[in-house]
Amino acid sequence: MGTLFVVATPIGNLEDLSPRALRVLREVDLIAAEDTRHSRNLLAHFGVQTPVISYHQHNRRARRGQLLAALEAGDVALISDAGTPAVSDPGADVVAAALAAGFTVCPVPGPSALTAAVSASGLIDGPFLSLGFLPREPGERKRLVARGAASGLPLVIFEPAERLNALLQELSVVLGDRKATLLRELTKMHEEIRTGFLEELRIWASNSRPRGEIVLVVGGGPESAASADEVAEVLRVLRRSGLSMSQAAREAATITGLPRSDLYTFAREIDRQQSTGLEGELPLADENALQNALGNEKRPQ
Repeated sequence: MGTLFVVATPIGNLEDLSPRALRVLREVDLIAAEDTRHSRNLLAHFGVQTPVISYHQHNRRARRGQLLAALEAGDVALISDAGTPAVSDPGADVVAAALAAGFTVCPVPGPSALTAAVSASGLIDGPFLSLGFLPREPGERKRLVARGAASGLPLVIFEPAERLNALLQELSVVLGDRKATLLRELTKMHEEIRTGFLEELRIWASNSRPRGEIVLVVGGGPESAASADEVAEVLRVLRRSGLSMSQAAREAATITGLPRSDLYTFAREIDRQQSTGLEGELPLADENALQNALGNEKRPQ
């Protein structure tokens, strides 16, 4: 039985391909590549003559059986267009299938836009949340960003340059004007790293219209669901993202684990206060109801 090697390839600078990765690509019996045209250029540059087949999101179901059969006969390397397979790229399902079938899976680590961005952002020294490439559908985008905001963790987002300005505007609305680092064309000739607040970066992007591949790292915010105030902030973030009161309560229930009915009542009171300009502390009865749901009843003083 063969081994499935998950091989990281350069995200821009060809010198980042490791000697081990090059050896593996030369020695395996087959390479499964996200885009064979792109990968053949890379392999030709290094004189790799191993046979290549395509494996991408549109043919992965059909290819899965073929790759498992290839593993019965020998070793297979899995590569993406750039960076590490299965990290915001295809690959996870064939790795899972290989493991389930009893094959050995061996990572060959190396370049990754995710780790490169995190290391050069200056904003992350602990846990973070990678949202990958955001959905194109506006509602799905808002829900995903709202969930990320409610986590309180720094966020890492991949976005094409042509949608960057709209993304920065969306994030400013949902997250507030957080500190962020924008990383463009990492490891390439026109590599650029900019830091600032989201609104500052939006103004820059609007004026300069950058091109290329973008990774945006957004600093963390307040954690959610530890207290009534923090649950309220989760609901406010979800409502600012454009969700209805019912949708916000449902998403907040998923995030916090609290009953949706309690969260709907809480969201309704928050909306009432905002509409009357009386935003502040909840009436004691409403706050007690939420504290009960949190398992920490607030006693009258």
